[in-house]
Amino acid sequence: MKLKKLLPLVPAAMVLGAMMFPSGCANTTTPPTGGAKDTIPPVITKVYPLPGTVNVPTHKTKVRFWFNEYVKIKDANGIFLSPPLEKKPKAVIRGKSVEVSFESDLDSNTTYTLDLTGAIADNNEGNIFQGYTLVFSTGEHIDSMCMTGMVQDCNSLMPIKGATVLLYKDYADSAVLKHRPVAAAKTDDWGYFSLRNIKDTLYRIYAIRDANNNNIYEPESESVAFLDTLFRPKTVYNDSIYEFKKFDMKDTALCLARKADVELSVFRERPSKQYIVKKERVGLRTAYLTFMAPDTRINSLRIKGVAADKLISQFNPQKDSLELWVNDQRKMPDTLQLVINYDKTDTLGRLRPTEETVKLAITKEIRAEMMKSSRDRKHEDTVAVMTTTADATTIEHTGFQIEFKYPIIAEAWDSLKLRMLNPRQQESFGKIKITRDSTNLRKYSIMPTEPFQTGYDYFLKIPYRVFQDVNGFYNDSTELKVTLPTDEKLSSITLELSGVHQKYIIDLLNEKRDKIIRTLIVDKDGPVVFPYLKAGSYCIRMTEDINRNNIVDTGVLLDHKQPEKVRFFKLDDQFMIKVLEKAEMLWTVDMEEMFR
Repeated sequence: MKLKKLLPLVPAAMVLGAMMFPSGCANTTTPPTGGAKDTIPPVITKVYPLPGTVNVPTHKTKVRFWFNEYVKIKDANGIFLSPPLEKKPKAVIRGKSVEVSFESDLDSNTTYTLDLTGAIADNNEGNIFQGYTLVFSTGEHIDSMCMTGMVQDCNSLMPIKGATVLLYKDYADSAVLKHRPVAAAKTDDWGYFSLRNIKDTLYRIYAIRDANNNNIYEPESESVAFLDTLFRPKTVYNDSIYEFKKFDMKDTALCLARKADVELSVFRERPSKQYIVKKERVGLRTAYLTFMAPDTRINSLRIKGVAADKLISQFNPQKDSLELWVNDQRKMPDTLQLVINYDKTDTLGRLRPTEETVKLAITKEIRAEMMKSSRDRKHEDTVAVMTTTADATTIEHTGFQIEFKYPIIAEAWDSLKLRMLNPRQQESFGKIKITRDSTNLRKYSIMPTEPFQTGYDYFLKIPYRVFQDVNGFYNDSTELKVTLPTDEKLSSITLELSGVHQKYIIDLLNEKRDKIIRTLIVDKDGPVVFPYLKAGSYCIRMTEDINRNNIVDTGVLLDHKQPEKVRFFKLDDQFMIKVLEKAEMLWTVDMEEMFR
């Protein structure tokens, strides 16, 4: 009887106990562990139709994959059919299975592969299904050949993930612009691709960065690569071929061990149509034009009311942007009328000499600047603005550098003074030579006539009113100082080049190959030196400058022109060069052999 009376109090006592002892078993701040985390990816238990099935129907075809657990579609683009159809496959989850249906009819007498790499994950933990490739045919037999390859960026040689590789039996270069391929594949994280169960025939091979996943190259928004020659696969596919296994992309050693039959370097083509895309008046006497395509050809150029010898113009190195300055101190009109005759693309896609009048109106910002009172004007508004650079790590190659904001119309270079102090603080003076940049008429390099010496202090004095710009303003005085480094921890890289039969651009890059640290241009045998390097990792890129214009030119698909060839200096087959402190590193490089 007493027990019955006490039973209703048990729940209350339990709650009270939890409140009195919060650090015990009823800790509400720590979620239950629920056991070990599931790290095992899904496994296929059944496939329909079976691998290698022939005479599969072409209309309203469906394929189904059953798994050992519930799954989800992680990336629909990972469900990839080769050869691709006009419409992408449609996938839906049905219980523990994935059903793939084809919205377009399949072609007859064709071998298809359906790849699931990276597309499927388990429903709870998101473990990625490594992949599976199903092969079937709408004809009497299964094609048996296979091939592999690599897709990389043409400038950095970095692998390109997710590029689409396209095979054509139409050998015209325009085929990739017009219709879908007879076989296709996607590259993995390492830029690697494999194509299996393809016909034994000659192919034209391309790779594109397919922005809209339609398997057709669109030059205005996409990049492309092509193989110079026709390709015929030499290997018969079988399941034991190492390159066709499904790899964990984090396993660097296994992924890099794969061999490639072909290498494709992706480039961005210059636009095919030429016309003016932008115009702007950026100053009272300054304007610029931007063109759609590079290598603009201008036949004549004038501004109404301005004498021909008063107009200064300059293209950028790619010749797709034109800067303009008026060297006239008279009052400028609100709108400059630029009359330009240039080769413009007509309605038939041909370049034709075309004359246009471009109106360059004064902006509100320029008008506001003109209306400023003298007390509101900044000092830089009334002087010839220049940027000066003296970098100790590069000065032996580049010298002291001066870049003016506007072109100068009067100069007195002989007024500049170069003063030197040796380590014992003894003073002397040196002669200088001035070189104007070949691609920028506002930029100059000043070098001593005698070589720079380590440990010396160099002072370049630029006096007041030495230069006058197109606005009529004079420069301020300034003095640049530089001391060649004497830090014993610094290192150097020297490449002794031979076989240099043309011009090369040599770039020192960072470890990721996405930043240029220094650039040298060579056209003869001899040493290339990168001094004063801090300890770290570097890469050295070499570009074959075929047309000797000091820039890396891209390719042209329809002209069957590849981008200018790039190679990287390698140590033990590695791009990266590890530089230690106090190291003087020297290697010989046969450029002819490297670019063969």
